[in-house]
Amino acid sequence: MASTSADKLFSLSGLFAVYKPKGPTSANLLNHLKAKLLAEAGVQEVVRKRKKPSLKIGHGGTLDSAASGVLVVGIGKGTKLLGSLLAGSKKYTAIGELGKATDTLDATGKVTEEKPYDQVTKGDLEKVLQKFTGDIMQVPPLCSALKKDGQRLSCLMKKGVAVEAKPARPVSVYNLSLQNFQPPLFTLDVECGGGFYVRSLVSDIGKELSSCASVRELTRTKHGPFTLEEHTLHEDKWTIDEIARSLDNCMSLLPEEPSHKKLKIEHSGESAVSCEDK
Repeated sequence: MASTSADKLFSLSGLFAVYKPKGPTSANLLNHLKAKLLAEAGVQEVVRKRKKPSLKIGHGGTLDSAASGVLVVGIGKGTKLLGSLLAGSKKYTAIGELGKATDTLDATGKVTEEKPYDQVTKGDLEKVLQKFTGDIMQVPPLCSALKKDGQRLSCLMKKGVAVEAKPARPVSVYNLSLQNFQPPLFTLDVECGGGFYVRSLVSDIGKELSSCASVRELTRTKHGPFTLEEHTLHEDKWTIDEIARSLDNCMSLLPEEPSHKKLKIEHSGESAVSCEDK
């Protein structure tokens, strides 16, 4: 039975989506998923040995530990498709808080500044959003998965190392709308391209309003064709059979390209393990 389960696990190939709750990093969640699948298949992880197959798995873009929502996972040769998702469209729902800035630009950080926000109206906020729609320049957060000298900025900050801001870079915002405004809280729906940071957006909005702001809650509601409501597997569905069914559904949503057609049924003979954030 274990052998049959293992054969099925190592034959899985393609993309599917899981639900990431608040708390774990994207990499930790992926390691947990991988451990559950290997345990179900009765396979012990092989480290740095090429005599036996190892489960190849990766994700299509880091979701902050404080954020929840869609995390796209590649398994087997499906990991080769993850690069295209990094540059693809994503949708988020963000709750921002006016009048409070933190060193991480979200609720997990230390408060670094507090400013009045009573003067801000719904009309002011809607007007400011227009400045952040389209192709814009954005400075990434100091606390992020971006790296300096091979180490993540977020890790350096936790060690107390002084971190310099990365230069502004071009990003795309396809749609940006205000869904709710109950000061100091405001809710945004954001559709953006790769490399975009919602935390930076909320912080910049606060500055434009002559105040400050940080993210209270962040949810990724869509990544590429995969939506939170229709395609994400919660942890109770992290089984070999459920993922096989999800692969059939999710792979049918991708554009038909020669590299996609055989991914679901091919055996992956590769031994590398890709569990790092992309």
